[in-house]
Amino acid sequence: MKNPASWFEIYVYELHRAQTFYETVFNLKLTPLPSPLPHLSMLAFDGDQNSYGVNGALVRMQGFKPVGNSTLIYFYCQDCAVEEARVEAAGGKVEHSKMPIGDYGFIAHVVDTEGNMIGLHSPAAGH
Repeated sequence: MKNPASWFEIYVYELHRAQTFYETVFNLKLTPLPSPLPHLSMLAFDGDQNSYGVNGALVRMQGFKPVGNSTLIYFYCQDCAVEEARVEAAGGKVEHSKMPIGDYGFIAHVVDTEGNMIGLHSPAAGH
């Protein structure tokens, strides 16, 4: 059985501000995607469709306002304390610092510059 999720989108107010946050926290570069709609801008996370997990993009859509979190996305981290340490300098906020989740490793919850809460997940040793 495959993982149930196949793509994610994080809706933002200011695409450049959100781009700076995610590129800083995760030490990566986002890539512009061609838009299927004239009022939609997208920046994709680099990924491999044949590997574990899902890929996705930051999205700015005219007329759509991101509000609250009805879905929480967890980003894989070797040690989520590393990415957590970059959050405030990138303009975000740490909601819950790194904490153990038993055999499943560790998580932290942070809020990006657009008000979206995201999760950071690092596996337990040996996983």
